[in-house]
Amino acid sequence: MDENGNSFSTDGESGKSNAGHYFVDVAARCPYGLDQKAVYHQGIFGWLDDAIMGKFLAQGYRRNGNSMYTMHCPECSLCVPIRLRPEKFRPNRNQRRVLKKNRDVTAGIAPLTMSRENLNLLESFLTTRFPESNNHAEGYYTGFFITTIARCFEIRYRVDDQLVGVAVVDASFGWLNAVYFYFDPQQSWRSLGTYNILYLNNFCKNQKIDYLYLGYWIKDLPGMDYKKRFRPHELFVDGEWQEQQ
Repeated sequence: MDENGNSFSTDGESGKSNAGHYFVDVAARCPYGLDQKAVYHQGIFGWLDDAIMGKFLAQGYRRNGNSMYTMHCPECSLCVPIRLRPEKFRPNRNQRRVLKKNRDVTAGIAPLTMSRENLNLLESFLTTRFPESNNHAEGYYTGFFITTIARCFEIRYRVDDQLVGVAVVDASFGWLNAVYFYFDPQQSWRSLGTYNILYLNNFCKNQKIDYLYLGYWIKDLPGMDYKKRFRPHELFVDGEWQEQQ
């Protein structure tokens, strides 16, 4: 359903929808720092029920605030959607080491909250990891995280009382969409990005959730290299999901 209350549907197993007229192409700088123009194919919606949201995710779409989008960049096709099937995934030796060194981390599920604690941690993450981006924590929450179109919540990771990481996720009984993860830069030795995916995978497995969507994977981009180490994983290539062992 769009922001005006108009409904749309998907076409069976294909996941194709009649929502094409809701989408426009928007040009912008590449969000991943590549020297090419990026084009977002995006549409703004009101509430999407779990089935419709699942169909969008299954066709490689991502959520940004109250919009769904794919990348239609004219000179680049490097952004490849990646997902896990939690029942199939088996951690490798390094991932088991990450679990071991984070045994003191506890996780708690909570509503999406623009608290001062969260904002301080995100601001520290952004200024350390992306010092030239001029992005700010409040803008991320209001423009990127907070949504009225899907069931969204956060998972907070703590060591004792210290907040060390926050995962923003959308979820249903059939899928979980990892929207964003940020963490304390002083805790980089913990490999919390890897730990977060391991936790989300176990969460999905325990809840019998079929798919864990991890966003985009870009070949040879160092910040995304860790995603391909979760095997087997599936990549959305040429309109279909292909398993990579």
